[in-house]
Amino acid sequence: MTFPMYSDRINALPPYLFAAIDEARDELIAKGVDVIDLGVGDPDLPTHPHIVEAMQKAVCDPGTHQYPSYAGMPEFRKAAAEWCRKYKGIEIDPATEVLSLIGSKEAVAHIPLAFVNPGDVVLYTEPGYPVYKIGTLFAGGEPYPLPLKAENSFLPDLDSIPEDVLKKSRLFFFNYPNNPTAATADMAFFEKVVKFCKKHDIIAVHDNAYCQMAYDGYEAPSFLAAEGAMDIGMELYSHSKTYNMTGWRLGFAVGNKDLIKGLGKVKSNVDSGVFDAIQIAGIAALSSPQDCVNETNKIYEERRNALIEGLTAMGLEVKPPKATFYIWAPVPKGFTSISFAKLLLEEAGIVATPGVGFGDAGEGYIRFALTKPVERIKEAVERMKKLQL
Repeated sequence: MTFPMYSDRINALPPYLFAAIDEARDELIAKGVDVIDLGVGDPDLPTHPHIVEAMQKAVCDPGTHQYPSYAGMPEFRKAAAEWCRKYKGIEIDPATEVLSLIGSKEAVAHIPLAFVNPGDVVLYTEPGYPVYKIGTLFAGGEPYPLPLKAENSFLPDLDSIPEDVLKKSRLFFFNYPNNPTAATADMAFFEKVVKFCKKHDIIAVHDNAYCQMAYDGYEAPSFLAAEGAMDIGMELYSHSKTYNMTGWRLGFAVGNKDLIKGLGKVKSNVDSGVFDAIQIAGIAALSSPQDCVNETNKIYEERRNALIEGLTAMGLEVKPPKATFYIWAPVPKGFTSISFAKLLLEEAGIVATPGVGFGDAGEGYIRFALTKPVERIKEAVERMKKLQL
């Protein structure tokens, strides 16, 4: 026997986008290059002190050292439901309509296992988070991308889906505010999704990980606030970006109780829940005044403005996004997304993510993450201005 002997599903996977970017970045750093990494969306700001302090106290309590509840601490689920009521205007039953998550990524990966049989179609927006497709493949489903185009405000054209695809469709992943395009959606779109999913008996899964990263007075709505959404859908929330807690791995799913139960059945068989001390820290994040979120958004807004100003000066047509901490920029004429990303990395020491890495529909664009101090972003802009485009 020759090792490694991977399964067909593993062999069929493309290299994970961010791992490949990390490898290229690390090679340059090893050569002594001063690299400005605007690639992966990992906040550079620390977790807020009151959250860390709650964790420190909780981890010293022996009562948190045993197996946690699969569904999440009742106190955490109650805090999540109250947060949804206060900030998203939706009423959630903490006992049956909330589930704690080890970050929302694992929910995206596990949801198809709960609801998709081999051969079922999973609709997802593209360009998009790679795990929508990968989770579908792991479950034996058939991923069907819905292209997001600038002329349609980066919203999917639900009317374009062929009837034979709709007959096999079981699940729809969508994400607004959107990664990577930073596009937003209004309630009219969400209401259209509800009608679409009800008509075709499709489960709607809204990935709402970026909803609190908003600027210029914008407030991102909840999909579940649309009439009838609780009948056919669930929504995923994450502490990662809102509270600078990417490494903590914490989030929660809310929505239709039967869908929450289905996801919970998968999770109870593959993980043992979220460490109680982390959930206690999560409660502190959800239940405390949200001034820290507003302060963080001001920092990202300053960075956004600096990068937009620089890209515009280079001749790129980029609009300031109302949400997320991404800039989705068209590449200069004569470049592909990969060739422009390669130029930025090799000639300017700047890491950015080629749009095609988020799916074929991302070709022609590049994503910058606002994850460096404004001084470094301004330095990146100065380096880009010197490039021969």
